[in-house]
Amino acid sequence: MKYDFQECIGSRLRQMSRVVDNIFRSYLSDFDITENQMTILFALSKLEKVEQGTIGQVLSLERSTVSRNIKILYAKGYIEKSMDYRPLISLTEEGKVLVKNLIPVWEEIMNQLSEKLGDAGLNNLKELENKIM
Repeated sequence: MKYDFQECIGSRLRQMSRVVDNIFRSYLSDFDITENQMTILFALSKLEKVEQGTIGQVLSLERSTVSRNIKILYAKGYIEKSMDYRPLISLTEEGKVLVKNLIPVWEEIMNQLSEKLGDAGLNNLKELENKIM
């Protein structure tokens, strides 16, 4: 492929990611959390008690990203850590309530994105994901 910045696959994917990030940001601003933090909370609601490193593996997040966001969520009272040799993290009652409140917001975001993409776009997205990941 001959060089053409506008055809750069990485750049185009990052642009799309920024558009989606902005949609999440607009919905999540009232909750004072980021998309990564919401994703971590959702993962913890499914996994229950888990080592911090497992969150990064499950969500394909870098260790520093997980660590930074865990500290923020802990400071806000949404997660707790066990005092074991290998500490386990889990949702507090406040974190569980937040997850319940976030689910309809997440559903609204998914509906908005699904509408924009349509069935064909969603199928193409799944196909791209399978090829790249």
